[in-house]
Amino acid sequence: MPPASSPQTVGAALEAARRALADHSETPGLDAQTLLAKASGRDRSWILAHPEAQLLPGQIRHFRTSLHRCLSGEALPYVLGEWEFYGRTFQLTQDVLIPRPETELLVETALDFLRHRPGIRLAADVGTGSGCVAVTLLAETADLHVLATDRSLAALRVASQNAIAQKVRSRFHAVEMDLFAGLQRPIDLICANLPYVSTADLDHLPVGRREPRLALDGGPDGLALTGRLLSDLPRCLAPGGRALLEIGAGQGPTLLSYLPEARPRLHAEGMADLAGHDRLMVIDRNAT
Repeated sequence: MPPASSPQTVGAALEAARRALADHSETPGLDAQTLLAKASGRDRSWILAHPEAQLLPGQIRHFRTSLHRCLSGEALPYVLGEWEFYGRTFQLTQDVLIPRPETELLVETALDFLRHRPGIRLAADVGTGSGCVAVTLLAETADLHVLATDRSLAALRVASQNAIAQKVRSRFHAVEMDLFAGLQRPIDLICANLPYVSTADLDHLPVGRREPRLALDGGPDGLALTGRLLSDLPRCLAPGGRALLEIGAGQGPTLLSYLPEARPRLHAEGMADLAGHDRLMVIDRNAT
């Protein structure tokens, strides 16, 4: 790209960035459009419709800096400082995981449960991260309150900012907590997207270098935290309640072994995503 002080059109900037990103992204054209939209304060449709428009020097500098961060290996959502989830834009920092579309299955299943149980007024989101699950449930369900827990105080700050941005802060209750260590009462709906990648696998995955390890590392078998939560469900899940746990492919059968003593009261089944992979463990507790 030419010096930031020289005139440059939208079209020229997009083409230069697309070429630069070609070896770094599976969607270089889309990434270039997204970066330029952010740098120019426009949306992607405007960018595509005005290739002849001249960029201002400040816009060019912003675009060049953002492009450099992407070329250096930083994930696009962190460069943008935001990402979309379930139709809403969530603020991000490198203290939290990037929201992923597969987690929307957890949200949809939780919302369906809430629609059929209108008396529920308290849910929990364990390991809330950016708060995308908790905030979405609040935004979609009037009068619901959500206890959002995380071991990371920095993550809770991000989640709280997202709750403010989506105007649900008064019903969003952030607590620094290791799983449910300090829980004082059972919860009717528990949602959890806990780390489920094994330590060994994480060492060889690009995501392990680009996103917070605390939010990804599930221990030697990937089940350390999820297994602990399952073992604690008889205490934490209220009668008639439901727990929804996002899991990794193939982990469902093994996780069922964490529920042997509680199985008469807890009924668990797996739910696959659209690709047919294990994605969600659904645990219902008997009403009595």
